Amino acid sequence: MRLWLILGAASAFLSVAAGAFGAHALRARLTPDLLTIFETAARYHMYHSLGLIAIGLLGQWRPSPLLTGAGWALVVGILLFSGSLYAMALSGVRALGAITPLGGLGFLLGWLLFAVAAWRHAN
Repeated sequence: MRLWLILGAASAFLSVAAGAFGAHALRARLTPDLLTIFETAARYHMYHSLGLIAIGLLGQWRPSPLLTGAGWALVVGILLFSGSLYAMALSGVRALGAITPLGGLGFLLGWLLFAVAAWRHAN
């Protein structure tokens, strides 16, 4: 479960770096709508990085294959959801937005598995 703590912290670091890059280096270079897309990517990146850390913390207390699945689902979600939005904002290629919902499904699956793992531990 230490893996999720490390990945979560590293991912949160990257999210903060992306947010700062967007706020400072991209503000003058991107159109307002593309900047909003980039900011959405960074925000969801951070939310789900914190989710990875939560998985790691719960897993330290009660390891579970469900938590492992939840962690991988969130990682895939970050890569597909935030990654596609970062790429779309930087490239202007709107077709990349077709990948974003797949990342959203990864997020949903990750949170569902997390909830089931927590539920099973409580019972």
